[in-house]
Amino acid sequence: MTFPIRRFGGPTAAFTLGGLTFVTDPTFDGPGDYPIGNRTLTKTAGPAGTPGPVDAVLLSHDQHPDNLDTAGRAFAMAAPLVLCTPTTAERLGPPARALPAWTHIDLPRPDRAGDVRVTAVPAQHGPDGTEHLTGPVTGFVLQGAGLPTVYVSGDNASLRVVEEIAGRFPAIDTAILFGGAARTALLGDANLTLDAAGMVEAARILGVRSVVPVHIDSWAHFTEGIDEVRAAFAAAGLADMLLVPDPA
Repeated sequence: MTFPIRRFGGPTAAFTLGGLTFVTDPTFDGPGDYPIGNRTLTKTAGPAGTPGPVDAVLLSHDQHPDNLDTAGRAFAMAAPLVLCTPTTAERLGPPARALPAWTHIDLPRPDRAGDVRVTAVPAQHGPDGTEHLTGPVTGFVLQGAGLPTVYVSGDNASLRVVEEIAGRFPAIDTAILFGGAARTALLGDANLTLDAAGMVEAARILGVRSVVPVHIDSWAHFTEGIDEVRAAFAAAGLADMLLVPDPA
């Protein structure tokens, strides 16, 4: 089954499932420096366009500008629904809806063939014991009758978390994995997201048919890009698993 998806740079992608269109972590500002606390994140490239109308935004977290910037926030707040962590929902207000880990919402499909169920799943934005520094993050699993099951990782750096998700959802078809081996002064040399080798291992754990890599470009603190991802999957004999859509 085909899986239509477009990427816009950074963690932002749009895909359609069951007739519903979803956007991940909208970031549509131009290049520049984005202060966060006593640090600055530098965006190196603007977005490859913006999506048309969407049914829901899947927002892993709002506390970092590389996952929700100013234009992305305006986009999200104009959407019918934003699914996110409880703390993000409290900060944003409507249309943001809190979806705690392992809870779900059923969204009616336009084709009247049932629902798309969106389940929030854990994500760990850095090494063990750093959530108090990085803040809560969520991923998502989407499923429906006759549809591929899709996992959106959000900013997750933990393979243990991936194993937990695979245990609950043993039939994931496509994984949209946030990579880039992101690093900032907050945690030094520790990865805040999966590196390319971790993405390969996550794909193996999940047993997926295809992987869509995002969060691998457009920001200076991403220490790996698509070349490292391609090389890692090729070395593992999984090059055909990668689905890398052209920019929108």
